[in-house]
Formats: sequence, C-alpha cells, structure tokens
Amino acid sequence: MSVFASLVEHLADLLQPLFGAGAATAAIVLFTAFVRLLLHPLSRAAARGQKARAALQPRIAELRRKHARNPEKLREAVLDLHARANVSPLSGLAPSLLQAPAFFLLYHLFSSDTIGGRANGLLAHRLFAAPLGGRWADALGHGGPFGDAGLVYAGVFALVAVVAAFGCHLTKLMTAANPAVPVTGDGQPVPGAGAITRVMPFLPFLTLVTVAVVPLAAALYVVTSTTWSVAERAVLHR
Repeated sequence: MSVFASLVEHLADLLQPLFGAGAATAAIVLFTAFVRLLLHPLSRAAARGQKARAALQPRIAELRRKHARNPEKLREAVLDLHARANVSPLSGLAPSLLQAPAFFLLYHLFSSDTIGGRANGLLAHRLFAAPLGGRWADALGHGGPFGDAGLVYAGVFALVAVVAAFGCHLTKLMTAANPAVPVTGDGQPVPGAGAITRVMPFLPFLTLVTVAVVPLAAALYVVTSTTWSVAERAVLHR
C-alpha cells in the first residue's frame, strides 16, 4: 500500500509544474488512463469475441432446431461450435475484473488516515474546493449542495450523466445492430436474458451512485475509466 501511495505522490510531484494544486487529480486521471491502456488489448479481444458470438447466433439457432430432442447432443455441438470459432463466453469480463484492484487501491488509499505508519499526505490534496479523500456527504455537511465543495461534485455528477447518456445510447445502437440472445453451454437462452438486455443500456447511470458514496479520488477513477470505456466501445464497435 505504501508503495502505491509513493507512486501517486511521485506522479503528482512530476505533474506539479503543469497542474499546480490539481497535480494529484491529474495523477489519478493519468494513472487510470495508464491502467486502461494496459487493458486495451483485452478490450479489443472482448469486442472481437462479442462480434463473433453475435455471428454464431444463427448457427446456434439451427443447432437447437436440429437437436431439439437431444439436449446432450445440443450441448456438445454448441461447445464444439464455440471451440472451432475460438470464442469464449467469458472474454468480455476480463477488462472489468482486472481493473478492480486499481479502483480498490485508490479507494483504500484515500480512505486511510495513515499509510505505512505516517500521516497520509495525499488527503491534503483537493480538486478545487473538494478534498480528494472526502465524499459527497461531507460536501453536503459543509456548505450544502451549492457550497464550494458541493459545486465540485455537481460538476462531476454532470460529467458522469453526460457520459452515461452517451453510453446508454451506444448500447441501444449496438443491441439493435446485433440482437443476439446470450446462450448457455447447451445452446439454450440464458434465463432472464431478455430482461437483462432491456436493463443493460441504463447500467452506466449506476456510476452516479458510486461517485456519490466513494472518496472523490476513487470517484475520479470511476469517471475516467467509464469515459474511457464508452469511447473505447464507440471505436471498437463502430
């Protein structure tokens, strides 16, 4: 943990001449972008996998008709089809799972009063009037939603809402272009897949809840990562 704190502090020191008091904020954004850049090859692979799974849907439907009375044969045929197409149903989870440790490191780093037995100096850094270690509830308790810190959060919420709205629109476009229904290993539709498909476009708005309850530093990670994800999807699925 202390090693990660030193990394953020040194990165903030390097950015100090360019960003002044916002150096720590810039360091978090840059760190997040670096994490997402490292995961970009996995995101590209996930996008290719999603397109490949969508392309397999007509053949899976044909297999379901062919082996309607033999579930075991259907399962084997579907698994063989995925293997020959080199498609994994779990490939899309890797980018999200692998970036989770970075988020929790930031969360813990800006939630701890001490790091390595000494005072956590990172808590003194701010985004304008809002401490990076503070939460929205703290801003509401000191000045209310239109206080100095409250207005910083209002700006962050507005940015998240814009990104979420664009992500929602993008998901609807992708679903309309590839209306594939997720299937299980035996080629049957995943239970509740229809409901999940209808809800999925609105999932980016859950980011608003996350930003409201985590330290501002972790919220900046979420905002930057979500913005990256939406832009990345727009490029990879164009």
